[in-house]
Amino acid sequence: MTVSHSLTDTLGILPLIQAPMAGVSTPALAAAVSEAGALGSLGIGASTLSQAREMILATRALTSKPFNVNVFCHQPARRDAQLEQQWLNHLAPLFDEFSASTPTQLTEIYPSFLSDPAQLSLLLETRPAVVSFHFGLPPAEQVQALRDAGIYTLASVTSLPEALAAGEAGVDALVAQGIEAGGHRGIFDPHGPDEQLTTLALVRLLHQHQSRPVIAAGGIMHGDDIQQMLNAGACAVQLGSAFLRCPESATTASWRENLKSPDTAHTRLTRVISGRPARGIVNRLITWGETADAPPPADYPLAYDVAKQLNGLAGRHGSHAFAAQWAGQRAFLAREAPAADIVSQLLAELHQARAAS
Repeated sequence: MTVSHSLTDTLGILPLIQAPMAGVSTPALAAAVSEAGALGSLGIGASTLSQAREMILATRALTSKPFNVNVFCHQPARRDAQLEQQWLNHLAPLFDEFSASTPTQLTEIYPSFLSDPAQLSLLLETRPAVVSFHFGLPPAEQVQALRDAGIYTLASVTSLPEALAAGEAGVDALVAQGIEAGGHRGIFDPHGPDEQLTTLALVRLLHQHQSRPVIAAGGIMHGDDIQQMLNAGACAVQLGSAFLRCPESATTASWRENLKSPDTAHTRLTRVISGRPARGIVNRLITWGETADAPPPADYPLAYDVAKQLNGLAGRHGSHAFAAQWAGQRAFLAREAPAADIVSQLLAELHQARAAS
């Protein structure tokens, strides 16, 4: 199939997107990437409505260029009181270490775009250039409402069936998220089968069997990687881990130190932290939650509720052993530089790769 460049042509951007990492992406990061000619992104799935509005307006105050706003489209948590109690009981010794009581109940700390019409209203009001969906898809009429407002839409997909569903919903372009990617896997049904395709395999599959533009995501850290994905049929690439060490990102000091250490080579895809598959640097919570006698974690985002409480408790005692530090398989290649410099370096490497081919 011919590569579609409607994304880059429509938005007037370089074929490079900064991933919308909720909790890490800031207005300063998104604006810096957009000002450099690429597409900056915000992740508002973990934010309140007022926080999301503030982030969007703050980004718009920093740049007149297009940027992307990402929302979570997860299904409601599957409540199972017995399973949730078993998970809390398993984590109880960790709370005991800090002389704290284990939580007695779990809450859905992140509302889904699917059940929160106020999020759609906010996007239609503020009209960012791009809106992207993660964990699933909204109804086709909501996608059309965004498109009618002049908003370009993206959806993360991990398989061909998900890509075809996104096309049927009217989404403009697809973010092909390979198994190498850091952070939460965008699989629509986390309880269903997962082929765990690599980014390259997924890009080639989608390029061959559907007509929407494809954006490659997962394990892309260098200009050579970008060229490989463009050669495979992608119209652009999306990078997250490559921007984790930028001064504009909201990564913590402990996270930044780990990104510079050999620990960054040890990432794992796990449900332990949030209840959904997500790739991050292996920490004590992951190893504790994956022991042979461990029960399955509570569903998303219930497990995230208790994980955040444990991390907050540990942090008050000076420990970062339970922090979720999301990172892709090649995050050890992340560079410490301003976001604009990262974009420039990637473009220079891309030009070199093209000249050498």
